[in-house]
Amino acid sequence: MKKVAFYTLGCKLNFSETSTIARSFEAKGYRKVPFDQAPDIYIINTCSVTENADKKCTKIVREAKKIAPQSFVAIIGCYAQLKPKEISNIIGVDAVLGAAEKFRMFDYIEEFTPQSKTQVFTSEIKTANIFNASHSYGDRTRTFLKVQDGCNYKCAFCTIPLARGKSRSESIENILIQANQIAVTEIKEIVLTGVNIGDFGIQGGKRKEKFIDLLKSLDNVEGIDRFRISSIEPNLLTEKIVDFVAQSKRFVPHFHIPLQSGSDLILHDMKRRYDTILYAERIKKIKAIMPHCCIGVDVITGFPGETKEEYLKTYEFLHKLDVSYLHVFTYSERENTRAFNMADPVPQKERQDRCRLLRILSEKKKRYFYETQKDQIRTVLFENNMEDGKMQGYTENYVRVTAKYDPMLTNELKKVRLSELDKKGNFQVLEIEEYSTILK
Repeated sequence: MKKVAFYTLGCKLNFSETSTIARSFEAKGYRKVPFDQAPDIYIINTCSVTENADKKCTKIVREAKKIAPQSFVAIIGCYAQLKPKEISNIIGVDAVLGAAEKFRMFDYIEEFTPQSKTQVFTSEIKTANIFNASHSYGDRTRTFLKVQDGCNYKCAFCTIPLARGKSRSESIENILIQANQIAVTEIKEIVLTGVNIGDFGIQGGKRKEKFIDLLKSLDNVEGIDRFRISSIEPNLLTEKIVDFVAQSKRFVPHFHIPLQSGSDLILHDMKRRYDTILYAERIKKIKAIMPHCCIGVDVITGFPGETKEEYLKTYEFLHKLDVSYLHVFTYSERENTRAFNMADPVPQKERQDRCRLLRILSEKKKRYFYETQKDQIRTVLFENNMEDGKMQGYTENYVRVTAKYDPMLTNELKKVRLSELDKKGNFQVLEIEEYSTILK
């Protein structure tokens, strides 16, 4: 029985696809093992959102070959679709498979044995027009369920349409089948994931269903306690969706809404499909009906043409906005994007300085949001990882909680009172039992 190990770079969508590919290997008799247990085969699922993601791929290949010099190494994912020739020149890589090929790995590779020459199996991105159902399982407490893939937007900084193709979705009927299959396992939370999930509903190039109808259907799935929506574009986060989540039985009060810039000039240059007025209105609407809702924000610093004045507009906009945390990215040039040849690039040091200041702001935002949750009673889903003798979990509104490790708490939903923040800024629960007593 050959051993196979997997490594995933990038987003939740990549995790769902890696897990599905791993199950296909296990179904053919391969044994999945951890990365460091000298497997016969390595499958590395790559990202290419930033330059760092590309560099990480090379590093992971080197580490794999140190652990298992005779192993077969295959590279899949966004970087594989965008730069197959570049990857084929990395020492130790045996195969590269593109977006249309990665789910049909066994059709292209008969024996997973090291090759004298790298095999490259890629095609033009327009051939990636089939939706491949995926969900993660066994890696984490929650499951990432892929409901949508690809993107029809053409943001100036983004390579995703080139790496994943046009927007396409699974049908609501088939997603419900998957959700009900997950529901009979021990999984208690499903995270809906995709490239542009608000654009859900396109099948065969035509829009046939709507995202809100998917949410309403999933809300009736018995056996799943929580559904969480991953990143959704502000122009696609309709009032109907917000209203639905506010009264839902299972969808939690947590949104992650990309902003990218608080400058309307920069948003225009980025080819984003909203302005700061629309964005602020979305946040105001959410907080008006769900004051306890956690809201995360993506933001990019150092986009071409972002002067100090335009950056300060972003900082001030976010400073005043009632959001809970920021995911801050430093702009990096990506070939074949509109922004690649734009004038007035921002010096790297200036990009990094702006990024650092926004990350400090993010910590302040998170701390303030956590302070508003003090003395509230929330439900925590405890996870199976441990750090410094403590386990962690998240409330329905994405507040991180730590507790003394207890195997009986793993993958359990427990009501707790959020009373004390530790040095890292997380709520700590000393004894679950005492909070259970308070709640009786």
